[in-house]
Amino acid sequence: MERQRLDKWLWHARVVKARTSAAALVEAGHVRINGVREKAPGHGIKPGDVLTIALDNSVRVLKVTGFSERRGDASAARVLYEDLQNAKQ
Repeated sequence: MERQRLDKWLWHARVVKARTSAAALVEAGHVRINGVREKAPGHGIKPGDVLTIALDNSVRVLKVTGFSERRGDASAARVLYEDLQNAKQ
């Protein structure tokens, strides 16, 4: 798999609890891909893309490292991205 829908990846990576929440987050303009605001939940992302996600009380900066066919547990989700905020500290 070379690309995956943005909303589906956010859900598989456990950034949000539901895929509908992921779509709403993107449509509200709270997600940037490589510094560019994205409002289409179906936008395709690829490995190496850097996502900046504004959540309720925080901002997460994640680098996409992989995809998953289905949503797994937290440890499976953790291999889908590299947390760039924690890497800098």
